[in-house]
Amino acid sequence: MRSYLISLLNVVCEMAPYLLLGFLIAGILHVFVPNRFYTRYLSRDNKWAVLWAALLGVPLPLCSCGVIPTAIGLRNEKASKGAVASFLIATPQTGIDSILATFSLLGLGFAIIRPVAALVTGVCGGLLVNRLVKEDDDAVSSAASCEVETGNRFWRVLKYAFYKMIRDIGGRLVIGLLVAALIQVAIPDEFFLTFGNRPLLQMLVILVVAVPMYICSTGSIPVAAALIMKGLSPGAALVMLMAGPAVNLASILVVRKALGRQFTCIYLMVIVGFSILFGLLVNAIGLSVSPRIADACCADKAALPGTFKLICASVLTLLLLFALTMKLFDRFKHKPADPDTVVYKVEGMHCSHCEAAVCRAVEDIPGVESARANASGKTLTIKGPAPEEAIRAAVEKAGYTFKGKK
Repeated sequence: MRSYLISLLNVVCEMAPYLLLGFLIAGILHVFVPNRFYTRYLSRDNKWAVLWAALLGVPLPLCSCGVIPTAIGLRNEKASKGAVASFLIATPQTGIDSILATFSLLGLGFAIIRPVAALVTGVCGGLLVNRLVKEDDDAVSSAASCEVETGNRFWRVLKYAFYKMIRDIGGRLVIGLLVAALIQVAIPDEFFLTFGNRPLLQMLVILVVAVPMYICSTGSIPVAAALIMKGLSPGAALVMLMAGPAVNLASILVVRKALGRQFTCIYLMVIVGFSILFGLLVNAIGLSVSPRIADACCADKAALPGTFKLICASVLTLLLLFALTMKLFDRFKHKPADPDTVVYKVEGMHCSHCEAAVCRAVEDIPGVESARANASGKTLTIKGPAPEEAIRAAVEKAGYTFKGKK
């Protein structure tokens, strides 16, 4: 247990400074870069729109569930299918926070190749969609990407960076950190050596595990670092870092419903194919990776991290505790006493972007005075006499599952 706790402390301390900086930059992007800036450059049905979509998506801190309503919102703003595909593929693979966190644990090489791989994968996927998928073969939903925010910009940056983002990905980040420390302690050093000189087999095993699951682009980093220390090839680790965050079973179902089967097939094949291609490339060039976390065998002898890292780790821990506690409280909120307010159960929401997408999907329905979605509690609270069938239709059109009154 002592080795496990020391290993966990080292992982958190290595990532904390970069995570805090990444969250702050993500908050600045969220507040100071308007949505119309993104849609302005994505509406053209050509290769430049595809390139812009990938370039704009790479730094955004959106996960594979949060990126879907954003992409559908872009589609509603007349973005081309190719641009939407490029954005869907490139955005969840990385973000400004995960780039910095990757550098903190896996070094400069991985921190560079991750966004490059996301950019190339997104552009190629978008170009394929432009060529193979007809524009009129589409079912566009009406979800928008984010809510309208008002108030002091500085406060909004801090709120988004250190509360909303942490609330959205904090649980998965904590799981990633705990699993990483457990891997260092529990998995024998020779485990992945049993694959011998078969890195492709390692990649296929990783794909089978990573593709159906929801994996956070930041939370997956400590897991990848721990697996590399246990013998996983750098290429297979990159496959996990690319394919895991880019897609999951829920996102596959929503994309198929919103954008069609042909679009979804190309979307999946590009992610899987290019993750293997880049994984093989990383192994071929012999990228040197030395995860900056103490191995379990040396944990008892490892020196404690520096004061600055300990302070950053403490701040990150407090922020995680606060955000996740508030998220837990949200699940147990009671039904409102107002007779004009109805609470519906909606499944498929995972973050604040999903909440905003659901709210925007129903806010224009006649009879809706206000709407508030809660991803933690899986609820949609509607004030006003709007008919349930209209709300159901709007929610399902946005790609989420409507379960009726709670």
